[in-house]
Amino acid sequence: MTTSSLAIRRWWTIMPIVFITYSLAYLDRANFGFASAAGINQDLGISKGLSSLIGALFFLGYFFFQIPGAIYAERRSVRKLVFWSLILWGCCAALTGMVSNIPSLMVIRFALGIVEAAVMPAMLIFISNWFSKSERSRANTFLILGNPVTVLWMSVVSGYLVHSFGWRHMFIAEGVPAIVWAVIWWFIVQDRPAQVSWLSPQEKKDLDDTLRAEQAAIKPVRNYSEAFRTPAVIKLCAQYFCWSIGVYGFVLWLPSILKNGSTFGMVETGWLSALPYLAATIAMLAASWASDKLNARKAFVWPFLLIGAIAFAASYALGSTHFWMSYALLVIAGAAMYAPYGPFFAIVPELLPKNVAGGAMALINSMGALGSFVGSYVVGYLNGATGKPAASYAFMSVALVAAVILTLAVKPQSTRSVRKLATPLQGK
Repeated sequence: MTTSSLAIRRWWTIMPIVFITYSLAYLDRANFGFASAAGINQDLGISKGLSSLIGALFFLGYFFFQIPGAIYAERRSVRKLVFWSLILWGCCAALTGMVSNIPSLMVIRFALGIVEAAVMPAMLIFISNWFSKSERSRANTFLILGNPVTVLWMSVVSGYLVHSFGWRHMFIAEGVPAIVWAVIWWFIVQDRPAQVSWLSPQEKKDLDDTLRAEQAAIKPVRNYSEAFRTPAVIKLCAQYFCWSIGVYGFVLWLPSILKNGSTFGMVETGWLSALPYLAATIAMLAASWASDKLNARKAFVWPFLLIGAIAFAASYALGSTHFWMSYALLVIAGAAMYAPYGPFFAIVPELLPKNVAGGAMALINSMGALGSFVGSYVVGYLNGATGKPAASYAFMSVALVAAVILTLAVKPQSTRSVRKLATPLQGK
């Protein structure tokens, strides 16, 4: 069954839902950077070092609950899991605007990480139920586009909200949409194609046959323990840890870096913070389309990460005296770090069978959360300790170089059939 003969309406029906859901998750985790730039530290008496820890606490909660959430989504229901996650993270995000002391802020940030932890692996499992191998990089990209596109408009909207109403009202206003969307999600989403009425019986059969054939070509793996010990999964865990250091060090502290390095106000800082994510959106779409078209994955991951590392290193070399050149390099770095997400998350379902792929993606994503914790904490600490972003640029550059090396080290698994099928990793 060719991809072109599978129901095109899946894209128009499933992708907007996937995109909006992850967008709301990303909105409520990334706006803390604007609160930091807008004075939450002064209002609550938070030191620079403690601010870095609080900003990073989200990822610690995110780290611990990835795998349990993925197992529930894989064995029970993505629909139910995401419904309750939406409600709980919307409440946590809104409550951030009501805190009056440091301990309550720390608890809420950690809790927000816990309730959002399962969303990414659950949505990747959801996509694997609906889209074939030759579509998956693009489908993953539409999911993860919720990241840069959200930060793109959030940077502008948050800048205006903070300027006009303050950081408290920003958190409340940006937490409510997740709760509203939870109700909509419950009524429009089903876990699998067989459960919907908008596909014909033949379309359901064609999709099921395609997905079953793909699974038949993958070497069986008995359980999670065996899957987690495979060299490819171990290397991808380490790779995503290093990659996430760069991404979240960048996302969480970009507004503060720009504001401290210029004389701009919060509105101008918001617009400047948005541009890297516009470039990232374009790069992600181009990379995922080419990855599916050429049936290649690694070749669309490591070169972008290398470009990001070079851009950070060049920005470090320029120092703080060339603001606009340094800013242009940050735009390049942001786009390059985001571009490979679609191809990257298409690797695991093509290496491992369905019974363990979700758990493996959760393990990899949890290591990314740990890298995000390290990146957001260390970058915030370096910025506060040195008063300049140069040291954090160097740190993120080194992390991305390590991610490049680890990506190149990943080798394809052998397939089940003696007649070996070409894999996306082969020869790349």
